[in-house]
Amino acid sequence: MRLQALIFDVDGTLADTERDGHRPAFNAAFAGAGLPWRWDETLYGDLLGVTGGKERIRHFAQRHAAEFLARPDADAAVRELHAAKTRHYLAHLAAGAIPLRPGVARLLQEAWECGLRLAIATTTTPENVTQLLLSTLGAEGARRFEVIGAGDVVERKKPAPDIYRWVLQKLDLPAAACLAVEDSAHGLAASLGAGIATVVTVSEYTRDQDFRGATAVLSDLGEPATPCVALQGERPSGACVDVAQLRAWHRPQRPPSYASDKKL
Repeated sequence: MRLQALIFDVDGTLADTERDGHRPAFNAAFAGAGLPWRWDETLYGDLLGVTGGKERIRHFAQRHAAEFLARPDADAAVRELHAAKTRHYLAHLAAGAIPLRPGVARLLQEAWECGLRLAIATTTTPENVTQLLLSTLGAEGARRFEVIGAGDVVERKKPAPDIYRWVLQKLDLPAAACLAVEDSAHGLAASLGAGIATVVTVSEYTRDQDFRGATAVLSDLGEPATPCVALQGERPSGACVDVAQLRAWHRPQRPPSYASDKKL
């Protein structure tokens, strides 16, 4: 089956948002709430093993601030912290402080011109996705993404395959017609779990993770003057990844069973 759509993760894939975007935004939210929490780069790297911002706050509190979760309003407090974090992050994006990763804008433009459909599958909030696309691609570029699966549209976050299955349903395409671009082992597990062939472009926080099953693992998508580096799997035929290369790499996958899937 021919390649018809590209599905992109956001944080770490479209842009290096984690270290210099989300992490400072979390810290600003904590400070604004009078909490003595501060997530440095090393701690935040560990916390990225938990997908979802609200889930990450709760995970941290369970291990380092149990008294916070003992409050009668703990659930509301977590939601308020995450909402404050989102406001800080959106302000950072609006200032144009977070560019797209190498090769992303080039590949998106080429894919659009070639008639490939574009979609997003992420655990970050819809507002974060929209503002990143607007601040980097402008209104026209943002509108090119036909489906945006983000935030809490599904209950289970990556590594569960649910967000990819949701996007496939909205696209009305089988997994065999799509290819995903991810940056993390959790994201790869989610896309493969939905049966979607996947190319990985590692980020600073994910370069040492296990990417078995990926079609290709690269430093980034590359630019003609700054070639990407192949780390595992297939190697690009040129300096950078283009649509022709993705079509050559596109092979339908048989989805593995996900541990939490249960027959109803």
